[in-house]
Amino acid sequence: MSMWWFQQGMCALPTALVLWTSATFIFAYITAVVLNHVDPLVPYISDTGTVAPERCVFGIMLDISSFLGIATIYVRYKQVQALVDHEEPTLHILNQVGLVLGWLSSFGMCVVANFQKTTLFSMHLVGAVLTFGIGALYILVQTLLSYRMQPRLHGKGIFWVRLVLGIWTFTSIISMFVSSVIMYSSLPGVDVEKKLHWIPGETGYTPHIVSTISEWSLAFSFISFFLTYIRDFQLKKGEADLSRRPRVSCLNMVSKHGISAEEVGDVNRILERGL
Repeated sequence: MSMWWFQQGMCALPTALVLWTSATFIFAYITAVVLNHVDPLVPYISDTGTVAPERCVFGIMLDISSFLGIATIYVRYKQVQALVDHEEPTLHILNQVGLVLGWLSSFGMCVVANFQKTTLFSMHLVGAVLTFGIGALYILVQTLLSYRMQPRLHGKGIFWVRLVLGIWTFTSIISMFVSSVIMYSSLPGVDVEKKLHWIPGETGYTPHIVSTISEWSLAFSFISFFLTYIRDFQLKKGEADLSRRPRVSCLNMVSKHGISAEEVGDVNRILERGL
């Protein structure tokens, strides 16, 4: 019996992570706007989870996203570990660094979920730095691994997609940082972290909008990156191992053993079938 695509391998993990996290952001946004707790035009994601009752649901749902992130990152670590030879210490180190960075980023998501910026801004900021800053480094490490491991696990297409998503992530971080600095510097003496409603045209409104758009852009660049794991996670160990088998060199076989090119082609086809 054939399986649905999400039943293959462990791809249900990144799928669940992407869908659940997206639902968390969308649910909190809709609830906060309907209850008039934030403005409809691109509020900060954190602002949509600041006031009860959406604050409570936002925290629970983001905690679950954090757990799914930890599980997904661990499976990715084990998958890479199984495919990397012992003679490749650099890849092993990159993989271990990626595991630590990914778990720190997931822990930061828990901090963001449970320390609202209007109540304990310093801890909320620490969580945001862990989630987005350390998370961006995780994306960088995984992109490097993708470059070094092709075509063992995937083709060049996946590497280029991850590279584009990494550039998108770092661009969003820079845009968010610069616009936030401009916004805060233009509003001296104002408790900006507790300001949930903005009037178009007021001081700091333009950098505020740029900052919020950058934050949403950053969040969805993260979500999009984990989408690229789905195809990798569909592979079973045997299928991944098969991709590592070297093809028989026609030139070497002919020159060393006098075997015909047709026979070499037959051997390669047998290897591809895993027989």
